Amino acid sequence: MSNSVKTGISPSALPDYRAQSPAVAARFAKLKERPVVLTVENLTRRFLQPGGGETTAIESLNFVTHRREFVCILGPSGCGKSTLIRLLAGLDTPTSGRILLDGKEVHGPGPERGMVFQGYTLFPWLTVKANVMFGLKIRGISPTEAERDARQWLDLVGLTRFADAYPNQLSGGMKQRVAIARALANNPRILLMDEPFGALDAQTRSQMQKHLLQIWKNVDVTILFITHDLDEAIYLADRILVLKANPGRINELIEVPVPRPRDPAQFTSPEFLATRARLDALIHPPQPAHHATDTSATDNLPIIRLTQSGDDVE
Repeated sequence: MSNSVKTGISPSALPDYRAQSPAVAARFAKLKERPVVLTVENLTRRFLQPGGGETTAIESLNFVTHRREFVCILGPSGCGKSTLIRLLAGLDTPTSGRILLDGKEVHGPGPERGMVFQGYTLFPWLTVKANVMFGLKIRGISPTEAERDARQWLDLVGLTRFADAYPNQLSGGMKQRVAIARALANNPRILLMDEPFGALDAQTRSQMQKHLLQIWKNVDVTILFITHDLDEAIYLADRILVLKANPGRINELIEVPVPRPRDPAQFTSPEFLATRARLDALIHPPQPAHHATDTSATDNLPIIRLTQSGDDVE
């Protein structure tokens, strides 16, 4: 059920999702004056099939991201979101096109790009503090300086008192906060996040969204965040990069008209609902009549009665 239905607002009564208040328009004008951190040019990734032929995961992607911008990447399954984030991280190589970070072409992983995954990627044999120190020590930073920096990052994510705990003693949300602190400890230019809250329950996910916005507000970092959740994308992002599938191409790049600072109360605001309606239309476009007829048999489960006649709940 769409938010417009739940709130009793007719879709026709919603404002144009492209309309911006003067304050929002001024914020975007200021954002676009910032230096470009990330440039993606004609990016394409094809994979060879075992039986021959190729599958195109993403094709001819072009976009730029500005310093301290928060961009969410959204799209249906098969649109290449995870392929894109792996290419940006340097974990995969494009078939064609290029990725520029501060004007320099990306080749392989680097400390200027931090990564946070959906799964909990902490080292279970290390304490929380040691997990955050790990990348710093690999870079040759002295143990004393690495410990000092780690404590600062743990303070930022609100986990100072858990510095000596082990990952198995933490909740899911706390583990992801440690993962964020570890990624940020290397002072990356960009933080890449691949559905980092996807495995969390709804309440913890909401708390982590608030934590992330607070962290982003206080750290000089640009964030690219993959999600399947329309509300999460609108709540977090400055702009939303919407991909379409087979192959993954840019469908639309939306400037979120919801003012900052963000608050969960905005989920029912006209700007939020208008943006959600547009995202829903892009990702779940209405099917032609013949498609609806063809798929009707799969929309309902087969009726197999396993209760006694007369023992009804409706």
